[in-house]
Amino acid sequence: MAEISAQIVRDLRERTGAGFMDCKKALAESNGDMDAAIEYLQKKQLASVGKKAGRIASEGVVGSYIHAGGRIGVIIEVNCETDFVSRNEAFQAFAKDLAMHVAAANPMVVRAEELPAAEIDKQKEIFKAQAMEEGKPANIAEKIMEGRLKKWQKEVCLLDQPFVKDPDKTVAELEAELTAKIGEKISIRRFVRFEVGEGIEKREDDFAAEVAKQAGL
Repeated sequence: MAEISAQIVRDLRERTGAGFMDCKKALAESNGDMDAAIEYLQKKQLASVGKKAGRIASEGVVGSYIHAGGRIGVIIEVNCETDFVSRNEAFQAFAKDLAMHVAAANPMVVRAEELPAAEIDKQKEIFKAQAMEEGKPANIAEKIMEGRLKKWQKEVCLLDQPFVKDPDKTVAELEAELTAKIGEKISIRRFVRFEVGEGIEKREDDFAAEVAKQAGL
């Protein structure tokens, strides 16, 4: 087994933020290999996330983001357990990054269970009709519909979306990593996204009439 010096333990602490004894144990388990020790700590930290799931996260912060010269704006509420953590730089940066993500990815809801039943039924009809139009038998069309519905849910639910700044991770995975790092339950509660002109019926001029007017007819 490689000798574990105090310096390498300190280096691991600086890179991971884990406790001294945890870092020492990780290095011992990894035979002094820094990368393996980091992976060991990550696994141990993430394994403890489930234990925090039942806690109440009633503190937090409201993050915001304005994009495209003020044409898109997002407000998002991210909760934690204590006011102390709500002032943590990493926590606040997470909220701001999430607001930016919502501006770019335009999710419908935070999590799948929040999707309106009417919207789910509507998508089922669409996906099944598409499969039938492709010439699939009814029983095959049903399975295709279910597969496309799951894919759609992942596309419109914030937690299931690939994070815009790191597409290799979902928002849910980032939330779990921050929970492990900070040591408190982190929960994305709600968001609202505004886009200039959204929902307003646009004026559509009669092109033929406009041409006629310009021609003096």
